[in-house]
Amino acid sequence: MKKYDHIVVGGGISGLTLAQLLASNGKKVLLVEKAPHIGGSLVRFYKKDIPFDTGFHFTAGFSKGGILTDMLQVLGMREQIKPIFISGPGSGLFVFEKENLIYDVSAGTENFRLSLHKYFPEETAAINEYIAKVKKVFSSTPSLDLRKIGLSSQTIDEDYLSLQQVLDSLTQDNHLKGILSAFCVCYGVGPKETSFGNHARIAGGLYESVARIENGGEAFIRAFKNRFSQSSIEVCCNTTISQCQDIKNDCVGKFVLSNGQTITADDCTFTIHPQEILKILPRQHFKKAFLDRVSAFETSYGFFCVSGVVENADPSNFGPSIASLLPSTDLNSLLSPEQKGETALAIIRCVETGRDGKKYCTVNAFGPEFYSNLKQWADSSIGKRPADYYEYKAQRAKRVTQRLYALYPQYRGNFKVLDTASVLTFRDYLFSPEGNAYGIKQKMGQFNLFGKLPLMNIYVAGQSAVLPGIVGAMVSSFIVARNLIGKEKFNHFIEGALSN
Repeated sequence: MKKYDHIVVGGGISGLTLAQLLASNGKKVLLVEKAPHIGGSLVRFYKKDIPFDTGFHFTAGFSKGGILTDMLQVLGMREQIKPIFISGPGSGLFVFEKENLIYDVSAGTENFRLSLHKYFPEETAAINEYIAKVKKVFSSTPSLDLRKIGLSSQTIDEDYLSLQQVLDSLTQDNHLKGILSAFCVCYGVGPKETSFGNHARIAGGLYESVARIENGGEAFIRAFKNRFSQSSIEVCCNTTISQCQDIKNDCVGKFVLSNGQTITADDCTFTIHPQEILKILPRQHFKKAFLDRVSAFETSYGFFCVSGVVENADPSNFGPSIASLLPSTDLNSLLSPEQKGETALAIIRCVETGRDGKKYCTVNAFGPEFYSNLKQWADSSIGKRPADYYEYKAQRAKRVTQRLYALYPQYRGNFKVLDTASVLTFRDYLFSPEGNAYGIKQKMGQFNLFGKLPLMNIYVAGQSAVLPGIVGAMVSSFIVARNLIGKEKFNHFIEGALSN
């Protein structure tokens, strides 16, 4: 029977991060992943030999002293991950389609503030106060500084105020509110349900800088594989934990893998969706109140995506850029499964290098999609879906391209759709419950599943734990690693890595 120091369940960015942190501190680690490969939504796909992103499109955290830069430094892969900053005129658009209003907002928090001053001169006081509140939250969040990171959460007043409450207290201008709440799309919770604290932690980083990554999520996967080859990490794909055995004194003694192998480990950390964790752990060892709390978590929405290329476009003058298309100023309605008509839509333009070495002008357009609205096809699988499902996809893709042409009329006749994906596509390819994009909906007043569970050697990390997205998922792994390795040793490890 094999013995490991740690088992990490889930090969997405959180699991990869935790495995490397533990191995860098001398631990023998087994990483198990249900899919045939590691990477999760970081994995890219190719159409006509052109690469497209699956679920990782852009990120914050690369500004000077940014949390993502520091985490990559500690992981030993900072030089392998090359950000492509999205900045300059036309790179950050907020479009209110009904009124045909376009706001071209510059990158960088100060530039962002000044851009809003230009468009909303009568709201300068509100804009300034909003930015000040965002900065306050950042400075009051220890988990955004690796030297202060810790497992115990420290709530602040802004964690008990909704984003909607804060915006309503600052301004009555609905278009300004729409811009300030638009990044709700990046974590899947509307202004009435999310706390201002969580919004500020996510959106504040995106105001400071937004970047794509050269070679997309594949760059992360290659970097981790390179580090794994130098570490005591064993990777086992097409596998998960099927059973926990020999539970004594609230500690699991043996873990049975889905491939039939039985192993032992000092502890096990799950970085997968909470719903999937409850399917694995023995329920008799948890109180009903705990099970009810976790079962009540709502799964976040997913996306309907259209990926294609603009032919006859000049790669030297094509992105990168992000345009947020908003049919209305009400983000609460736009992020609701009850929304009728068009949803919010993000259009990302960028230049990618194909397998043939040529440059291609690519477009990824994605808008919220709800599993509940596709339940009539929920029992189908890839390649075996009914004709009306494909008709639904074709009609939705047609509406997306029409909105693309309204913003960029020069692309009409030159844009070629190469692929479309629904939440069912994401569910089946990524083993993601309901095809969700951000794990659970992280709502105000909710206690997420995170850290040590009632079974004393079982831990939880991932994007459902602290904050959604790549930065939040990685931060959660740093916090859990600190607890597993020990505060003093881990702090010494962090200081040494950041000083190099």
